[in-house]
Amino acid sequence: MSIKISLKKSKLGKTNANLVLFVDDKFNISSIKKFISNLEYSYISDLLKTSDFKKKLLVFNLPKKKIILVSIKKNIKNSEIESLGAELYGQINFGKNSQYVINTENVIDSYKNFIGYFLHGLKLKSYEFKKYKSKKETRLITINVLGRKNNLSNLDQMKFKALEQGTFYARDLVSEPGNVLHPDEYAKRIKSLKKYGLKINIYDQKKLKKIGMNALLGVGQGSIRGSYLVTMEWNGVRNSSKPLAFIGKGVCFDTGGYSLKPAKFMEDMTYDMAGSAAVVGLMKNLALRKAKINAVGVVGLVENMVSGNAQRPGDIVKSYSGKTIEILNTDAEGRLVLADAITFTEKKFKPKFMIDLATLTGAIIVSLGSEYAGLFSNDDKLSKELIKAGEKVEEKLWRMPLNKNFDKLIDSKNADMQNINYVGGAGSTTAAQFLQRFILNKTPWAHLDIAGMAFSKYGGALNSGGATGYGVRLLNQLIEDYYE
Repeated sequence: MSIKISLKKSKLGKTNANLVLFVDDKFNISSIKKFISNLEYSYISDLLKTSDFKKKLLVFNLPKKKIILVSIKKNIKNSEIESLGAELYGQINFGKNSQYVINTENVIDSYKNFIGYFLHGLKLKSYEFKKYKSKKETRLITINVLGRKNNLSNLDQMKFKALEQGTFYARDLVSEPGNVLHPDEYAKRIKSLKKYGLKINIYDQKKLKKIGMNALLGVGQGSIRGSYLVTMEWNGVRNSSKPLAFIGKGVCFDTGGYSLKPAKFMEDMTYDMAGSAAVVGLMKNLALRKAKINAVGVVGLVENMVSGNAQRPGDIVKSYSGKTIEILNTDAEGRLVLADAITFTEKKFKPKFMIDLATLTGAIIVSLGSEYAGLFSNDDKLSKELIKAGEKVEEKLWRMPLNKNFDKLIDSKNADMQNINYVGGAGSTTAAQFLQRFILNKTPWAHLDIAGMAFSKYGGALNSGGATGYGVRLLNQLIEDYYE
């Protein structure tokens, strides 16, 4: 199914299309009387006497069309407007009549870009991944947005569209099966983003081995597919300002290696690359909207498989930083990929800050479920900015502790450190503590453990289940509010 949306300056006339009208939070309908017939007005008035005003959206089914009332409370937040748009999508996603008119005439002027956020939420909710369905849906829903309150500047339209495309691209990547989106294919797809103005560099196994990126290479050595580090640079300002750096874990499929996962946990491991997908989606968004910043995205792409050449528990590898790691559990692989990527990013790009995203630990799901991502950071200012940006777009973060006292849990007798804490407890914190050791020059850094947020089996406010694209909108908001 596809949606076609048109913005028109004309006022509402008589129509048999389904009609969407806005009212206040008490569902006072006097302001919409001029937009509907007397019979329709009386019908709705009678039904409102027994309606549940706790709902934000009420649907009235008339013989030939629906009239949908959407309530707007005072001082409504942009994220709440987006949720209203998403809720509307839930009502227009079925029924025979696929023609809709949204009338903006009685939207209060103080709500800047109201219709932009409203349609943005609707579009985000409409995402579906049906690429591999043999039977294709051809249904088209047409939405005409009428009235003088639907004005969106070309710049605002571009920003919303870029953010949608970046989020959808991230969702597409996460939704692809592992036999299609393996590291070789993933690197090719990222390379195709050059057409948007991104500078892409792909480091293959030969190059990675030459520069000593053995922690990342060790994870992928059991796969017949290649292992890669890919950098994406966006230069949006013509100066020498330090770039903002975003780093993503891209484990395209994770069996756990010889520390094999149980089957019921392995079947979802196509989304173990969701951190990298968020970074790729963000970089595409920044390029599409011509963001006025310098930014770099870095992703490590590997496949963690079992074979005669796979990494063994007990192996010791020398990382790109020069520090040695004892591999006690081959299923603690994401931190190995990120360790090399973090040191490389800091050395090569000397960024203003680094933010990494990864589906890193099951422990963060135990702590925070699917409501918050875990935030670990060495910088209070960056943490506060991330939390505020997350609140604005409903991609929430909860700050978790880092402390030198956790270091003893990952110190190794045989190497500089071990890749897992076998003493027990603090699984997410010790993983973040491990990553922090690979920051060599005190660069401000934040680690986002998104294991509970990247994929939703039951759906959320702005997604209908499956890949969420978590992180794209969060980081875009961070950039817009504080760095652009």
